Amino acid sequence: MACSLLSYVAVAWLKVAPIQHLKSQKQFFKISALGIIFCLSVVGGNVSLKYLPVSFNQAVGATTPFFTAVFAYLMTLKREGWLTYVTLVPVVTGVIIASGGEPSFHLFGFIMCISATAARALKTVLQGILLSSDGEKLNSMNLLMYMAPVAAIFLLPAALIMEKDVVGITIALARQDVEFLWYLMFNSSLAYFVNLTNFLVTKHTSALTLQVLGNAKGAVAVVVSILIFRNPVSVTGMAGYTLTVIGVILYNEAKRQSK
Repeated sequence: MACSLLSYVAVAWLKVAPIQHLKSQKQFFKISALGIIFCLSVVGGNVSLKYLPVSFNQAVGATTPFFTAVFAYLMTLKREGWLTYVTLVPVVTGVIIASGGEPSFHLFGFIMCISATAARALKTVLQGILLSSDGEKLNSMNLLMYMAPVAAIFLLPAALIMEKDVVGITIALARQDVEFLWYLMFNSSLAYFVNLTNFLVTKHTSALTLQVLGNAKGAVAVVVSILIFRNPVSVTGMAGYTLTVIGVILYNEAKRQSK
């Protein structure tokens, strides 16, 4: 809800961008679908973390560009250069190798993780359509303003079901330390800027580029996870992670040469 509120303040009060009204029921359904898919990616990702270490979770997430390329072609018929698709091979292969060498592999956790990854890719393609389609194009702030309430409506029941007594725990923490509320507000503000930046990058580059850039964050998360949580990593797993990172570098080079 903070994302919706901050976007409304930006467009209605600060006039950072012109406010746009929904033009059709079809457009509303697309935005609702975007919000629901976002929720599925969040829930699936959080559930997978219960069964898989962060490092392996991030390695699986590195396959998002592959799913993005598939969905982009199916939904928009947009093709990348053949070299770009070739560079996705080591990205996916690296995850397959890492899966085989992961000491903490869990099948259900892996299924939830790969489902969340596919949902994240689908969301990226759909938001690209909403940000650029003729006749129904929305700017980033307006799209975030309309999508956020839909996501909140679907995430709230999931939080209440999956996190027992979450309301009571939140109230108790706020009573113990008032700074906790400031942390929540700060985190909400960061979430707003992350989502806004996500939309802006999608609009000015492409859905596939956004996900490949996100793999740089994933590589850092893998290293930090291993250092902080000390989760076991095999030589095979490290080889898989390394191959995925190499694939990301090759992808960026292929995109640069295609321009």
